[in-house]
Amino acid sequence: MAFALAILAGITIFLSPEMWEILLPLSTLLVILSGLFDALDGKIARITGKTSKRGDLLDHVLDRYADVIMVGAVAFSAWCNPYLGILAIIGMLMTSYMGTQCQAIGAGRLYSGLLGRADRVVLLSIAPLLQMVFMLFSDGWINIGPITLSAFELIMLWFAIVGNITAVQRALKIWKMVPL
Repeated sequence: MAFALAILAGITIFLSPEMWEILLPLSTLLVILSGLFDALDGKIARITGKTSKRGDLLDHVLDRYADVIMVGAVAFSAWCNPYLGILAIIGMLMTSYMGTQCQAIGAGRLYSGLLGRADRVVLLSIAPLLQMVFMLFSDGWINIGPITLSAFELIMLWFAIVGNITAVQRALKIWKMVPL
């Protein structure tokens, strides 16, 4: 359910420049619901005693696809410079990769750092609402000196910079865990 909602969120985000009054609030709702269902699936599996390594693998795979679909929808929409969007996707994927790389060396899953998945979901649910504010009070873009950015681009910039910093933080932490 979380993955299906992430796909719908991506579609509404991508199409939102055409009908932003309807699709931006809808995309916020879909991102929130996707995050909620994603948080519940593991809890339900633990409560019902149905956890498994395959379930954990499926959860991680669908989470990465959901992340790329939603952030990719922003990256390639009219709201965002695609180069900035690609840097955001790289930061997001490298952060997740470093978390699972720690698990791969036998040190357990690593969730530390400045920008984890929950943070991304929160920011991705705020971005459409912030974009609505930009649309209501300007032409949808803000000027910061010579640079013009949409609300989505601000969030993608955050993902690009802080996501990659988080990936490096995790890599350094893992490096210290690996025996010589």
